[in-house]
Amino acid sequence: MTREEVRDLSLRRKDEKGLTWEELGKAIGKSPIYTAMLLYGYGQATEEEAKTLTSILELPEDAIKALMRAAYRTPSQPWPPTDPFVYRFYEIVLLYMPAIKDVAHELFGDGIMSAIDMSIDLKKVEDPSGTRMLISFNGKWLSYRKF
Repeated sequence: MTREEVRDLSLRRKDEKGLTWEELGKAIGKSPIYTAMLLYGYGQATEEEAKTLTSILELPEDAIKALMRAAYRTPSQPWPPTDPFVYRFYEIVLLYMPAIKDVAHELFGDGIMSAIDMSIDLKKVEDPSGTRMLISFNGKWLSYRKF
């Protein structure tokens, strides 16, 4: 199976079974975002993760190999930024957003996070492996209006 076939079938089976990313994440001992990343094809599953997800979602046996392949993380949109700092955020949005969007909609329903009514927190965190940056976006959830 290709990653695209695994993604499409996984997402369909997840919905058919009424599973949440939280439940799938707990099954493999990982976060919902990480779990969604695996099934969207933007991450590389371990053998144990691949076998567990394949079993829960009742995927064909060859899905295990597809989930374990190194991800090909080519963004699906044009490549505009050239500044390394801006580019890195652009890359983060392109690669993680499908998973984040899906998890957010499970939690909040159909809507978007406000970029007007929000705060961003940036912290420097010292770590034995090197200085790290912690960014938090705290935005009001705006549900789509029904009319």
